[in-house]
Amino acid sequence: MKSLMRAVLFLLLASFAAAASAHKPSDSYLTVTVAGSEVRGQWDIALRDLDFAIGLDSNGDGDITWGELRARHDEIAAYALARLAVALDGIACQPRATGHLVDNHSDGAYAVLRFEAQCPKAGPVLDLGYNLFFDLDPQHKGLLRLVYEGATRTAIFSPDAARQKFELTKPNRIVQFFDYGREGVWHIWIGFDHILFLLSLLLPAVLVLSHSGWRAVERFMPAFWDVFKVVTAFTVAHSITLSLAALGVITLPTRLTESAIALSVVLAALNNIFPLFQRRRWMVAFAFGLIHGFGFASVLADLGLPQDALLLALVGFNLGVEAGQLAIVSAFLPAAYWLRRTVLYRRVIFLGGSVLISLLATVWFVERAFNLKLLVF
Repeated sequence: MKSLMRAVLFLLLASFAAAASAHKPSDSYLTVTVAGSEVRGQWDIALRDLDFAIGLDSNGDGDITWGELRARHDEIAAYALARLAVALDGIACQPRATGHLVDNHSDGAYAVLRFEAQCPKAGPVLDLGYNLFFDLDPQHKGLLRLVYEGATRTAIFSPDAARQKFELTKPNRIVQFFDYGREGVWHIWIGFDHILFLLSLLLPAVLVLSHSGWRAVERFMPAFWDVFKVVTAFTVAHSITLSLAALGVITLPTRLTESAIALSVVLAALNNIFPLFQRRRWMVAFAFGLIHGFGFASVLADLGLPQDALLLALVGFNLGVEAGQLAIVSAFLPAAYWLRRTVLYRRVIFLGGSVLISLLATVWFVERAFNLKLLVF
């Protein structure tokens, strides 16, 4: 029992700690296109990360202007390209900057660095070494989209996988499917607002509301079927809007989507404290799952969908999201069931956890809706 208590506490505390550090971790987006002996690329790097690394806000007013960014273009290029190694067939190619732009992603403004490298000769293997920000933030990830002969594949650079080799052959459909499936798993695990929304819906699954307050369910199966309905409703809903948004059928402003996602977390957590939808939580999951689908779609848009395997990549990403979600549910539900009768679960994990989630998500909502920065971390 004690080990189960520690496991549940660890899961909740890890979620809160990760979420408190940022609602989206540090990522950069690297697109590399190989054509013969030429390597062209575009590197989208968050301004907040560059500001932390080399200091872009010269007047210290909290805003990075185009003038401040333009004045540091050479320094940005030197800093980034010194941390990117490119080789074809084992022979190093020196990338050089060819242009600078600014773009907006779901979590803010990014500097866009375009570069190219003329390699001595074409080769069957591309070797990439990525070391951006790893010395400053070990949680940083580089999200690669590699394009060769019109086909796309993806990969993730991390401190443990900073150097990777890619066979320059047109990837088969199975490779592309699993590439995007892996991305789906990764992005549900780093989507802290999605995780906290899901946890808010899972917390009361092992309890039942009576006139005297919350009490533990007597058997596991009712809790299981309650979770099954909630997760299924959430899955169906976000799959619908993820697909529609990714295919360009429906688009919503990012600010509206991110604000609505934060609000959904607030309402789901408050429903545990002031229950209104105890017997219809699957309806809440479905309604807000439609909004969360647009959030997943923004991530997929950042990665880019391969036009030669559009449907396959979309299905792979969506199934990856579901696999990551299922892993969270599988870890949480059995432990919560064993702890359901304890004061620790009912007072600390269920009630205290719901209060913490609602407070954190309220700050997120205010930040996103009014374009403010309230959290200093």
